[in-house]
Amino acid sequence: MFVQNTRIAFVSCVATLLLGASACSNNQADDTTASFPEAVQQAENVSSTSTTNLSGTIKIDGSSTVFPVSKVMAQEFQKANSGVKIDVAFSGTGGGFKKFCAGETDITDASRPINEEEVKLCQTNNIEYIELPVAFDSLSVVVNPKNDFVQCLKVSELKKMWEPGSEGKVNNWNQIRSSFPNQPLKLFGPGSDSGTYDYFTLAVVGQEGKSRSDYTKSENDDALVQGVSQDPNGIGFFGYAYYKTNRDKLKLASIDNGYGCVQPSPQTVADSSYQPLSRPIFIYVKKASATRPEVKAFTNFYLAPENANLVLQVGYVPLPNITLQAASSRFNNGITGSLLGGKGSVIGVGQKGLQEK
Repeated sequence: MFVQNTRIAFVSCVATLLLGASACSNNQADDTTASFPEAVQQAENVSSTSTTNLSGTIKIDGSSTVFPVSKVMAQEFQKANSGVKIDVAFSGTGGGFKKFCAGETDITDASRPINEEEVKLCQTNNIEYIELPVAFDSLSVVVNPKNDFVQCLKVSELKKMWEPGSEGKVNNWNQIRSSFPNQPLKLFGPGSDSGTYDYFTLAVVGQEGKSRSDYTKSENDDALVQGVSQDPNGIGFFGYAYYKTNRDKLKLASIDNGYGCVQPSPQTVADSSYQPLSRPIFIYVKKASATRPEVKAFTNFYLAPENANLVLQVGYVPLPNITLQAASSRFNNGITGSLLGGKGSVIGVGQKGLQEK
């Protein structure tokens, strides 16, 4: 396999926990489990239920990848609850956790699970949190539309581009593959505060948070879109939603993980064929905020299976109904902490893993 990491070993157990089970077992509630394709097909209606006389302000920050989901959820929720103001911003997963663990926000968006340093920061400041998976993303590798030679890239080729040892040495496309032209290799990617950066480096380089540093960085995915779209030699990576919104400006690369070339899409996330760049994305709710009526109502709206169409509209894949129901139960019962070990990115959590145990 392309990456060796001890965290992969407990992915199937982690997936079971995501489904709301208390331990890894073979028990399965067949009458309530929806496969990913079914979840996609069932995502048709948006619940606009109004909770009478709700008011207050909800502050959300964090991942730029999760930002479009939280933004559209906030907009739809406010249509029926005009007395609630929801401020949605982004500063990257890491930047969001810094604010969240300092008590500055009610909810933080995250494109990877909370890590050990962030767990300690929250503990220091007595911030308890409820971890909630909300969707799946197919992290996307894109090039400039004028690029006529990249159709598919091997994970090993991505590693050669991004690993720390390539800094100052691998600067041209023909160094990635001999059949590629002798043209400058221009890299665009998120900075170190980004959960997408953390996940990508673990999945591709083999170590979270480690890469070459001589690339164009931004925590703003729209800036990365602009950079790649304006540079004929550009290549970058970010959440699928940003490709979907800008598909007229970008060219999507397929990824070969040793089993052939696969493009990111809701379908390839559904059948677990788009690896290693499929991943769950999360929101974390501060427990002290969760008891406020407006926060409770908004979070339940966010997790409602009937609102999964909003996830699809953005470009991500809805979770199966049983997973959303388990997350809702976790939230409403105030169950704090991380189901995923509190150690940061975890590779390999996909449809098959979610449904196997």
